[in-house]
Amino acid sequence: MTGKKAVVQSKPEKINHRPDWDTYFLDIVDLVSRRSTCRRRAVGAGLVRDRRILATGYNGAPSSLQHCLDIGCLREQLNVPSGERHELCRGLHAEQNVIIQAALHGVITKGSTLYCTNHPCVICAKMIINAGIVRIVIRDGYHDKLAADMLKEAGIDVMQI
Repeated sequence: MTGKKAVVQSKPEKINHRPDWDTYFLDIVDLVSRRSTCRRRAVGAGLVRDRRILATGYNGAPSSLQHCLDIGCLREQLNVPSGERHELCRGLHAEQNVIIQAALHGVITKGSTLYCTNHPCVICAKMIINAGIVRIVIRDGYHDKLAADMLKEAGIDVMQI
């Protein structure tokens, strides 16, 4: 031996980077939102029951119709503020699309949790209530007071993380 001490390197401490289930599903619907064809706001949604994804949806024009990204946005052209005059939009909301996708494929929505990048509007809130969805987890605002009041009255827990 030459008198030099051997350096023993210890293994780095393993850190658990696993997200909790709500964060995991919100991250997934964040990715889903990237398929949006809306020029004003990209929104993604997913229905989950028993930690299994039932369906996903994003906001955009109905299947086989031209997208707002390609032909423009009437609401944008008319300077319609966010949250108003939904009937002027050719697109469906992500929440509407996820419920429609579940129905199209024969998937039961009753008892599921809706994960969404944004708080639902009042139109979507009414659909959520009637679809039997029992919980909503959102990432961002777009708070609609009437929607929040109706969801609360229906006993649907809304949690923002």
